[in-house]
Amino acid sequence: MAEKKGLNTPLAAQMGGPYSQAIIYKDMIYISGQGSVDPKTNRLMAGTIEKEGKMALQNIKIIMEAAGSSIDNVLQVCVYLADIREYGRFNDVYRTFFQDPMPARTTVAVKNVPFGLRVEIDAVGHL
Repeated sequence: MAEKKGLNTPLAAQMGGPYSQAIIYKDMIYISGQGSVDPKTNRLMAGTIEKEGKMALQNIKIIMEAAGSSIDNVLQVCVYLADIREYGRFNDVYRTFFQDPMPARTTVAVKNVPFGLRVEIDAVGHL
């Protein structure tokens, strides 16, 4: 029987909450919600949706690579936006991280993203 393994890399943002950055099960990786936190300083980097989206996606990329995979192996993404009016601008940043076929994706507007950020993103991928 396969076991789940937690993945916490010092190369990505360390939030210190009661969760793993990612869980690996068999050949799948489940990445916890990532926000705009600088992985070098662990400081929140609030700013434009472009800046925050890029930082969150960069953290997902770092976690995928730490697992021995790549962002090209992301299968599904869930995006939580504080302001749905920023959807198009977020998409402009998102397109720079993924190629066709794009991952399956859900995007929802939420009342509050943790820490007052504009976006949080979680992902599922394969190794």
